[in-house]
Amino acid sequence: MAKTKYKFNPDSLRFDRIELTVRERLLRSLAFLVGSLIIAALYGVLFFIFFNSPKEKSLKREIAQLSLQYDMMNREMDKVERVLDHLQETDDNLYRTIFEAEPVSVSLREAGVGGVNRYEELEGYDYSDIVIETAGRLNRIMKRVYVQSTSFDDLINLAAEKEEMLAAVPAIQPISNKDLKRTASGWGYRIHPVYKIRKFHYGMDFTAPTGTEIYSTGNGTVVSVLRSKRGFGNHIIVDHGYGYTTLYAHLSRFNVKKGQKVKRGDVIGHVGNTGLSTAPHLHYEIKLNGKNVDPANYYFNDLTPEEYERMIEIAMKSGQSFD
Repeated sequence: MAKTKYKFNPDSLRFDRIELTVRERLLRSLAFLVGSLIIAALYGVLFFIFFNSPKEKSLKREIAQLSLQYDMMNREMDKVERVLDHLQETDDNLYRTIFEAEPVSVSLREAGVGGVNRYEELEGYDYSDIVIETAGRLNRIMKRVYVQSTSFDDLINLAAEKEEMLAAVPAIQPISNKDLKRTASGWGYRIHPVYKIRKFHYGMDFTAPTGTEIYSTGNGTVVSVLRSKRGFGNHIIVDHGYGYTTLYAHLSRFNVKKGQKVKRGDVIGHVGNTGLSTAPHLHYEIKLNGKNVDPANYYFNDLTPEEYERMIEIAMKSGQSFD
């Protein structure tokens, strides 16, 4: 109950009861209400400054968790980029060197993603820069992974072709010659046995009895089986692909026909003494892209370095060829 107030009246020498007008009552009520609202607002401001609401606490926990996940994701992307750097270095400096292929160009590996703004929908938020940076980094990693994956696909194809090429290259001796004693005359200038003039010998001669088996020195296709009483006599030419062809001359018998596929080590003919020949032997030549090359450099499937040196020494001792 409100306390009654009195005022002294000097005229009547009495205390008169104070009566408030309606207007005064309204003003006092309004002042009380405004004051209460101001105090309530101050309390509210102080509360929100120094205390968090349950929703704010939940959001802060979520932000902390997202920050932790972001840091972990960045560390994982660092690891992925290091692995990609290693794969790229190995790819360019090892694998492609082995297969004699050009390294993947830097412009292709670091292809840009410019043009259209891919992250427009991520803009306008408090942490847009962090999200856009992460999205861009992830996109660059994905492009590098794609380029590296494509490069490995190319290497698989190169490996398959390399395997075929290695099987095709003439890499063994054309007759059994384990002790190397059948090596007669090698590459270089020799005295021709018939014309008695100094002439370049574009192959290697192997002495052997008539009928000795002759082997294809690499995988290929027989492109010529020719009988003749002149020059190379009865001879076979095998096309190995990759620019290589081999010639086997002065044969007594053939064991293949034109168009036949042969593999390294297949018996294709037999030693003879046909054509311009002075004794039973095999004249063997290798051509690479149409030019004769020294056959002695292509026995790497047969000879150790020491045996190779011995073969060269034997071949050089002969001052005369057999054809």
